[in-house]
Amino acid sequence: MAQAQAYSNLTGTIGGTLHLAVPNGWRSEPSTLRLSASKRGEKRQSDFTITPANLQEGRAEIRAALDSGRISYTEGYTRVTRDDLGSFYYFQPAVQHVSIVDVKVPKDLKVGYIMGAGDDIPTVLQQIGMNVTLIPAERITTENLTQYGSIVLGVRAYDTQKELVANNKKLLDFVSAGGTLMVQNNNSVGDFNSGHFTPYDAELSRARVSVEEAPVQILAPDDPVFHYPNEISQKDFDGWVQERGLYFMDKWDDHFKPLLSCHDPNEADQNGGLLVAKYGKGTYIYTGYAFFRQLPAGRSLQAAAFVP
Repeated sequence: MAQAQAYSNLTGTIGGTLHLAVPNGWRSEPSTLRLSASKRGEKRQSDFTITPANLQEGRAEIRAALDSGRISYTEGYTRVTRDDLGSFYYFQPAVQHVSIVDVKVPKDLKVGYIMGAGDDIPTVLQQIGMNVTLIPAERITTENLTQYGSIVLGVRAYDTQKELVANNKKLLDFVSAGGTLMVQNNNSVGDFNSGHFTPYDAELSRARVSVEEAPVQILAPDDPVFHYPNEISQKDFDGWVQERGLYFMDKWDDHFKPLLSCHDPNEADQNGGLLVAKYGKGTYIYTGYAFFRQLPAGRSLQAAAFVP
C-alpha cells in the first residue's frame, strides 16, 4: 500500500490526474486517479495498491506526479519558520524509496521492544514480518515477559527510562529463564557502569568508530548469530550509513564473547562493539553498532541481526 497526498496552494478550483511511476513490471492500482480541490489549503490523500514483481534484493523508487493542464507537479515542500529569520520552503521530490531485503524470520518469534530516546527499529521489524510489541517502560513491572522470545532495548533506554533502571533484575531474570535480551548503546557512561546492568562485569566507554567504511572483521565466524536464521558475511557491512558505532565496551568479563572488530584509521582495534554472553538458559547481547541508523535505511544485515 502506498499513500500519496496532494495539497492545493492555489486560489480557486483546480483539478488534475494523480499517478505513480513504479519500477518495470510492477503495477499500481488504480493506475490513475482524478483529484480536485476547491480552495487554497485543501488536501487530498489517496491510497494505491502496489504489486511488485521480479523482486531481487536492492532498492527501488516509487514517484508520484499530479498532472494539471500542461504542468506536472512532482515535488512537495515543508514550510520552515523561525521568528528571527522568517519562513523558508524546503522542496523535496515526491518519491518513496523502497528497500527490498531478503530476511528470514523464525516462525512464532515474538519480540518485545522497549523504546529509549526514540528510533524507527520497531516499525522496520514489523515491515519485514516480525511480531513486535511495544512495551511502555512504565509497564515493565507488571508485564509478563515470558510471552516474548526476545526483548530489545531501544537506543539510550537506560539513559531515558528510569523504570528500566529500577527493574533491570527482571530483564536479567528473563534472560536466565531462556530469553534473549539485546541492549543498544547508552551515552551516560558513568551511570551505566555504576548501575551494573549487565549480567557479568563489563565497562562501557566512549570509544567509537566514526568512519562508516572502516573494515569490519568477524571474530567468531562459527557463532550461530552469523548463520541462523540468516547468513551474515563480510559483504553485509557494505553501504553502512554514518558511523560504524559508538559507546563500545572496553572491558568485559570472560563470559562475554566479542563478535566483531573494527577501528578508525591509525587507531587500535575496537572489539567491544558487539558482545554476546550466555546467562542461565538465555542470551545477553550488547551492541554499540549503529543498527538504529541502518534499519530505516533498508540495510538487510541489520534486519537479520535483529532476528535472534
